[in-house]
Amino acid sequence: MLIPTDLRYSNDHEWAKANGDIIRIGITDYAQDALGDVVFVDLPKVGAAIDAHSAIGEVESTKSVSEIYAPVAGTVSAVNDTLKSAPESVNADPYGEGWICEITTTNSADFDALLDAAGYGALTNN
Repeated sequence: MLIPTDLRYSNDHEWAKANGDIIRIGITDYAQDALGDVVFVDLPKVGAAIDAHSAIGEVESTKSVSEIYAPVAGTVSAVNDTLKSAPESVNADPYGEGWICEITTTNSADFDALLDAAGYGALTNN
């Protein structure tokens, strides 16, 4: 299982990458593996104000449906529209082409509070 060291992680198995106050998020390799083949991604709406840890969408797989939680508070500034026609990108490249959305954060402390790679590895026993 891949756990890139340049990302931060939530207890809900989302990853986050900061570029200034813009945080790109997606689900982890661990999460996509547990879900199985992803067949649909319900993306949040651009412009939506969100709270940290609130549900912002869903990932549907052949096994189950799982909610996507915002690791930070802010406003959704972009979504990965490619997932509408190619949801399998979440499985093939969860840390690259399979990203879910970008959030312009209103509280950098939310990002700072996320797990580092070692902490996420301990959470998932990897």
